[in-house]
Amino acid sequence: MAISAGPLFKSNEAISFMVHCDTQEEIDYYWERLSAGGDPEAQQCGWLKDKFGLSWQVVPNEMDEMMRDGTREQISRVTQAFLKMKKFNLAELRKAYEG
Repeated sequence: MAISAGPLFKSNEAISFMVHCDTQEEIDYYWERLSAGGDPEAQQCGWLKDKFGLSWQVVPNEMDEMMRDGTREQISRVTQAFLKMKKFNLAELRKAYEG
C-alpha cells in the first residue's frame, strides 16, 4: 500500500516496484498497462513510470537466473544486452547468454 502524503512528501525514484515475469507475454502485458498514460520516455533496463509518476521495473525471472548462474562471460554478455534495452526482450537476453 502506498499513501499519498500530499505536497509535503512526494514520490520519487527512491520508491519503486518490481514485477517479476516468467514469459515475454507477461513482460509485454505489464509494460503496456503500467506505462499507459505514463512517461512516454521509457527508461533503461526495464524501468518505466506510470501515470502517477511511480517507478516500476518489469523484470524476467530468467534474467535473474542468468545473472546468478552464468559464467563471467555469460553475465557480461547479458549485461551488455540489457543495458541497450528499455523493455526487456527475453529472446535477446537468451541469445546473449548462449553466446
